[in-house]
Amino acid sequence: MSDFPRLMPANPRMFHARVAGTRRMSPSFQRITLESTDLAEFHWRGLDHWFRLFFPLASDGGLRLPEVRGRLWWKSYLAIPEEQRPHCSNYTVAGYRRFDGRAELDIDVVLHWHEGKLARVASWAVSAVPGSPVALLDQGVLFDPPDDTTNYLLVSDESGLPALRGILRDLPADAVGTAIIEVPAHDDVLPVEAPEGVHVRWMPRDEPGSHAGVAALRALEAVEVPCPASYAFVVGESTLATEGRRRLQRAGLAKERITFSGFWKA
Repeated sequence: MSDFPRLMPANPRMFHARVAGTRRMSPSFQRITLESTDLAEFHWRGLDHWFRLFFPLASDGGLRLPEVRGRLWWKSYLAIPEEQRPHCSNYTVAGYRRFDGRAELDIDVVLHWHEGKLARVASWAVSAVPGSPVALLDQGVLFDPPDDTTNYLLVSDESGLPALRGILRDLPADAVGTAIIEVPAHDDVLPVEAPEGVHVRWMPRDEPGSHAGVAALRALEAVEVPCPASYAFVVGESTLATEGRRRLQRAGLAKERITFSGFWKA
């Protein structure tokens, strides 16, 4: 069995871009817009198309990138001296637009806090200066339902919201199922496009001290798996992803009909 997602490109390409702007979407989400002529060649596949984002940490703002050979890049990344090594993390394409030989790409960043400070990417997202260099390593699509899927079950916390928004937007018009989306607060409930047959259930935490993923997992435990031809996509905080998969397998859903991924660990 391959160690790589089936829909990941065999030869991922690195795309160069720069920050075009940044704006607050809600109390917990900041949108960064990137733009470049290079991005015009990005083959956006919709759904939860994701990539690895690189941006410089060095004060001089230079962006030194790893060498990419096929799907291999990590060792080259670690070989970059620490003081020159860019930050790297995974994100979903929140929006993509082409204009006369160039393109814009949106990233929605969760404003996670740690010990009273914004996490590294969140801090960058709220203070990014237009023109700052970034790079994206294309990673393809994770969402991969079998051809005979008749019902969809989508579950995430805030870190998976961009992925679920894209999936809901691009599902077949006659799709049926349930989407459970946990977010930090009521004001983080963002507009989604979804087929009429897919019920979108929002789970705002609101209460201070609430642990990410708990409400979504509780809601998932109350859902009856509709049929053996269902397909589940469970992403977000690592406990939500792993416990969600276990719950679905106990309910009788075959493991090959479950895609799960821990995007972060509380």
